[in-house]
Amino acid sequence: MQAEAQVKIDRKKDKTERKILDSQERAFWDVHRPVPGCVNTTEMDIRKCRRLKNPQKVKKSVYGVTEESQSQSPVHVLSQPIRKTTKEDIRKQVNGLTWHSLLPSCSLIAYTEQYVEYDPLITPAEPSNPWISDDVTLWDIEMSKEPSQQRVKRWGFSFDEILKDQVGRDQFLRFLESEFSSENLRFWLAVQDLKKQPLQDVAKRVEEIWQEFLAPGAPSAINLDSHSYEITSQNVKDGGRYTFEDAQEHIYKLMKSDSYARFLRSNAYQDLLLAKKKVSFGKETW
Repeated sequence: MQAEAQVKIDRKKDKTERKILDSQERAFWDVHRPVPGCVNTTEMDIRKCRRLKNPQKVKKSVYGVTEESQSQSPVHVLSQPIRKTTKEDIRKQVNGLTWHSLLPSCSLIAYTEQYVEYDPLITPAEPSNPWISDDVTLWDIEMSKEPSQQRVKRWGFSFDEILKDQVGRDQFLRFLESEFSSENLRFWLAVQDLKKQPLQDVAKRVEEIWQEFLAPGAPSAINLDSHSYEITSQNVKDGGRYTFEDAQEHIYKLMKSDSYARFLRSNAYQDLLLAKKKVSFGKETW
């Protein structure tokens, strides 16, 4: 009765909405496929089975294997031995998965392989893990302005990695200064600092950021699209910690897609990476 009520509700929905819901349902069951021997609703329409002349005997196709199922009492079903899943069943199940369903797993594996040497639970920290040995040498190295080769390499993983590292931000800022576009990063950092300001200082800081980066004739004007500029102009009238949220997001995407990619290809970053590699190699040789 519940299934019939659900079918009636589905018929009242728009055709496009029904297609979207059906595709979402199929995508879910492509990932969470039923165990071998069960009906796969993505490969057969259960409503067509109801219209058959003999509903007690329905042919169903499970992973390419055609078999017949007859309605049985619960007692009879429980009395049957449960067939163990074989390697062949698993192989067929994996082959039946689509590329889109495997994409999250592939992304997770790639992320794990990339950060494996930065995980102290998998790769022991050098010189030692401060949380275990009470030796703070590792923290001193991380806080120093002379980054290690491992640290420099990590800047190339993503734009967020270089923004999280103080030394990485300084190196990126120097590169932007050489391209006369340092105002983008300075604006982004100013907005980040604004979110941490006490409430009584927020209005004053909002006005300072507006006059420096966005006001007509600003000394460090940034390049914003008209839509973001209009939204920010309206937000400034009632300034708050998130007044420049749209403008900051636009500048972030601009730096990530343009300036950051050029920084990784620049001689400044490549020389720094090679210099740290030579130092590491020299230590190993010695």
